Amino acid sequence: MPKWFNTAGPCKPDIHYMLSATDRLPEIKQLIAQENYFVIHAPRQVGKTTAMLALAQELTASGQYTAVMLSLEVGAVFSHDPKLAGRAILDEWQDAIKFYLPPELHPSHRILGESGRHIGAFLAAWTQESSRPLVVFLDEIDALSDETLVSVLRQIRSGFPRRPKGFPQSVALVGMRDVRDYKYASGGSDRLNTSSPFNIKVRSFTLSNFTLEDVRNLYQQHTDATGQIFTPEAVDLAFHLTQGQPWLVNAIAKEIVEYITKDPAIPITADLVNEAKEILIKRQDTHLDSLAERLREDRVRAIIQPILSGLELGDTPDDDRRYLLDLGLVVRSQEGGLKIANPIYQEVIPRGLSQGVQDSLPMIQPSWLNPDGSLNAQVLLEAFLKFWRQHGEPLFKSANYPEIAPHLVMMAFLHRVVNVNGSLEREYAIGSGKMDICLRYGKQTLAMELKVWADKRPDPLKEGLPQIDKYLSGLSLDTGWLVIFDRRSGLPPLSDRTTTENVISPAGREIIVIRG
Repeated sequence: MPKWFNTAGPCKPDIHYMLSATDRLPEIKQLIAQENYFVIHAPRQVGKTTAMLALAQELTASGQYTAVMLSLEVGAVFSHDPKLAGRAILDEWQDAIKFYLPPELHPSHRILGESGRHIGAFLAAWTQESSRPLVVFLDEIDALSDETLVSVLRQIRSGFPRRPKGFPQSVALVGMRDVRDYKYASGGSDRLNTSSPFNIKVRSFTLSNFTLEDVRNLYQQHTDATGQIFTPEAVDLAFHLTQGQPWLVNAIAKEIVEYITKDPAIPITADLVNEAKEILIKRQDTHLDSLAERLREDRVRAIIQPILSGLELGDTPDDDRRYLLDLGLVVRSQEGGLKIANPIYQEVIPRGLSQGVQDSLPMIQPSWLNPDGSLNAQVLLEAFLKFWRQHGEPLFKSANYPEIAPHLVMMAFLHRVVNVNGSLEREYAIGSGKMDICLRYGKQTLAMELKVWADKRPDPLKEGLPQIDKYLSGLSLDTGWLVIFDRRSGLPPLSDRTTTENVISPAGREIIVIRG
């Protein structure tokens, strides 16, 4: 039977390429043997459910345990009624147990039939009649909230001292976030902010992204099955662009082998990986779309906004930083600061933020194209200045990240420029004081650096010129734009203060300085 790269739901070993769950979670078997309860949290679509299903099947097949993955998601609609939630959850569990476990390991009909009993009572009764120690992975725990969430956690904690004969030997809570970030609208907070009422956990750990070797092994499965090879450069680039994020790793390969080139005789090159990456970014599949939706949250905005503008993070709560880490939006760099998790997200985030501005743009005729379809940089500059003076300030209001509204408006304009035949690449980081943009159109490359002039700060020109020198050097370019957004208070209208001048950089490059 042919196999495929999977981008929707848990992997099935008979039809999907996949990696070993125990290789990705080597500590779990020891935790279970030690009768521990623990938490596994990781962003969506990194393989939590796939790994837990596979591990449960492996543990059961060993003959040592009865292990099963059970979902709590159906209880989410009854956040304030634990009794109704419990009934819905136990009815769902009845179906799952019958599907995942052989008949001899099912709880008796007497236990299964009592759907009104509490979750804790059900687990206790099943444990006591089970011929093997019971191991339960509770998926989608953070779909629950409020009284129902606390009720489930307390029932599990209450049964914990009776393990392994009177309650499951091991229980794992599986979700996107650690216990303290579970939703609980009480006491002025929307999160528990504590591990209680589940203070029995021995460990809380995350499911890591794929390593380079993991990506190589996953792609090799396709080569072994079809003969179609991924060149070493293609594998390296796929890992670089995704940083091993499992959904992205699979999505890039799926786009190539199922749509871009179905012929297994054609090797998969770095160029094809780049093509697939651009398609994914422009198409905004569910995974990337849900990522963009998170950007609307206030605590996400408080951290993403300074990263995009290159400013310092400031005084942000530790819980908020951890929340973004748990979502997989950001990672800690080797230098210690936060950065966007991978180059694809680095493109998706500003593109998603500027979409509202793009939708608000007036009709703009592409006057910047030469008769042969190539880009005319001088005409583009003139068109941008005309657009900026006329529409820049009104469009700031359509940007949902007000502190970087000029960045978003400018990027919206540039997206209109590249449209189908070009691309935008961005580089930005906390504390760098800048955002770099590379516009590629056909064989032409235009580089620009965006900086902000804030109140009580010096003119960014002196700092910006050597910075853009360094950026242009990396692109082997002799000229570029330095754009200074003047955000000081008490200034005249944007239409009156937008100017340009030509300046020679310290390295002798001709820089067009745009102020506005």
